[in-house]
Amino acid sequence: MVDFARSPRSTLGVEWELALLDSRSLDLTPAAETLLADVAEHAPEYEKHIVGEMLTNTIELVTGVHNQVSTVAEDLATSIGALRKLTEARGVELMSAGTHPFAQWQSQEVRAKDRYLELVDRTQWWGRNMLIFGVHVHVGIDSRDKVLPIVNALLAYVPHLQALSASSPFWGGTDTGYASNRAMMFQQLPTAGLPFQFDQWADYEKYVDDMLTTGIIDNINEIRWDIRPAPHWGTVEVRVCDGLPTLEEILAVTAFIQCLVDDMSERLDAGETLPTMPDWFHNENKWRAARYGMDAIIIENAAADERLVTECLADEIERLSPVAERLGCVDELHSITSIIERGVPYQRLQKVFGTTGSLTEVTRSLIGDLRNSYS
Repeated sequence: MVDFARSPRSTLGVEWELALLDSRSLDLTPAAETLLADVAEHAPEYEKHIVGEMLTNTIELVTGVHNQVSTVAEDLATSIGALRKLTEARGVELMSAGTHPFAQWQSQEVRAKDRYLELVDRTQWWGRNMLIFGVHVHVGIDSRDKVLPIVNALLAYVPHLQALSASSPFWGGTDTGYASNRAMMFQQLPTAGLPFQFDQWADYEKYVDDMLTTGIIDNINEIRWDIRPAPHWGTVEVRVCDGLPTLEEILAVTAFIQCLVDDMSERLDAGETLPTMPDWFHNENKWRAARYGMDAIIIENAAADERLVTECLADEIERLSPVAERLGCVDELHSITSIIERGVPYQRLQKVFGTTGSLTEVTRSLIGDLRNSYS
């Protein structure tokens, strides 16, 4: 049995992966263990909020449980402020994007944790290539029966979230031609990518049991889908997004996800069946959004109607506005419009590169975006 720990409806938690950079070269630096020791010594109250990740060039900010996006903002700003005091003393800069523009994967260190070392040992070249950073948003679900219908319905919004958050057009010093190269990289891991669609919780339990029995995973957390149940926390976890350069963008995406999940939860309570689409539609949509970003024309529904993703986003913001009013995140939801108007992350990065021809300047712009977004 996979027990699901129910959570109060639409509560929030956010995990934000930050890259650690040498302040002189702006390349990645393996400073995580040093900084985590600094946290333990100088800011122990943040030990559950400032944690390590797979690579020693990464620090992850983890919020507490919140009801509103506004308090998620306060939580993240406080944690990054505490982290910043420690990084300043170490000559380390912070950056958030789906990938570092020019860092080389061969130079990166994996943390000496069994689960990370086993992952790399099993997946070899692809595992060592996971030089990527993301944002994960948890939304509380008050009934296990809602989890799989919500996961299945959320798949239709993968391209919206992928296009809006795309921030990884450059990888290893190369212009990939993709808005989100991270999306293409991460799905190479054997248990990553889009989730399977299950109708019954028993079917999901059977899948988990088979994965454990055959040794594909040792722990349910090793199922690394873009959208997944998080049974231990009683949430649905949305892991689609690239690392986002600014706090404003984190909050906008969080508001969008919270509104989507809460709306779906309410519709299920009213006896509605949530719409789904065939798997190949979702696969195609993810590729289109990763490749073309805000210029992607996506498949909208099971009837195979297609529209530009920006048009779909505009309609969703309007449709979800009453939900946002109820949840107290109207400003954050509507900020998506202004983010699109000034350019989503990959567009801003491409503009800097087009002007300067320098990936170092692209990286510098990401450092500035983050620093200016919360101070």
